[in-house]
Amino acid sequence: MSNVRAWSDYPEGWIFRHRELPVAAEDLAAIQPLTAVASRQYWVQQISREASHASHFLNDDWPARNGVWTDSGNWQSCWDSDSNELPELLAAHLSWDDNTPVYFCYHAEHVVQTTWKIFRRYWKNFLFYDDEPLLLAKKRAQVAQFHSDGTFHIGIRPAGQ
Repeated sequence: MSNVRAWSDYPEGWIFRHRELPVAAEDLAAIQPLTAVASRQYWVQQISREASHASHFLNDDWPARNGVWTDSGNWQSCWDSDSNELPELLAAHLSWDDNTPVYFCYHAEHVVQTTWKIFRRYWKNFLFYDDEPLLLAKKRAQVAQFHSDGTFHIGIRPAGQ
């Protein structure tokens, strides 16, 4: 059984087929929306056992703890620009190798897996839904969270989380 949804079964797939921000076919193959079951498993293991969305985090969830978030910036101005570059602060904080697996976590049943290289190339597509998603990478402590007011936070996930 696959942990990845077929594009035909992925209701939010339009964000990667948007006419103004097209994703190349070979890159689309590297963007993998996880099934609801696989998303929930990842979310429970990596983010929260109780909360299904960032707006419901409890004090014992690592994203809600004091000291996790170290800085903030604005992503909206970069998103609105003609440049495809990530905000400078975000790019500097998340200095991962191109092939690092990353997980863009919208909520407990909506997680998308890709590589850092592909995420950087299509970050604007991912942020069509900007309702508090978290960006995590496999075996990396650096994290980011995006807010619908056009800002983001960067931080360090506590060890063992």
